[in-house]
Amino acid sequence: MIQIDETTLIHAPIERCFDLSRSVEVHLLANVHSGEQAMALGGVTSGLVGLSQEVTWRAKHFGVWQTLTSKTTAMESPRYFQVTMVRGIFRFMQADHLFRSVKPGITEMTDRFCIAAPLPVLGPIAEAIFLRRYMLALLRERNAVIKQVAESADWQRYLQSEPDQERCSSL
Repeated sequence: MIQIDETTLIHAPIERCFDLSRSVEVHLLANVHSGEQAMALGGVTSGLVGLSQEVTWRAKHFGVWQTLTSKTTAMESPRYFQVTMVRGIFRFMQADHLFRSVKPGITEMTDRFCIAAPLPVLGPIAEAIFLRRYMLALLRERNAVIKQVAESADWQRYLQSEPDQERCSSL
């Protein structure tokens, strides 16, 4: 099993960063290169993913179409949520997303991603040779998209509204 930790500083309010991180549409925007889709299989396919909700993703990785269902297994708005794979190719996959206001309007987003490759014998070799690097690149791409959207006016396309004090503080 590998663990990847990544921290991103975002010049936007914590609530905005938290919600953009839970947005199906922002996730898809960050994974456009893999043809990722949210499948209509009884779970969420758009909007913000909430506690105990599932999303089934379909994407092409390593030249093969993969399907993975994740569930939001913990949430403490706007500071933390956890997503756990419930079905998919990996033996285990879990992501913890933590948010902290470092200054008014500046958020530190920390992601802890744990993953175990599917094959018990060859899995550790795959993890060491390419899986860590591949997953880190996906995580960094996701975080760059969240940062870009959060720091621009684009966030308004993905979120309905923010608390009035957040809007007033930016005027």
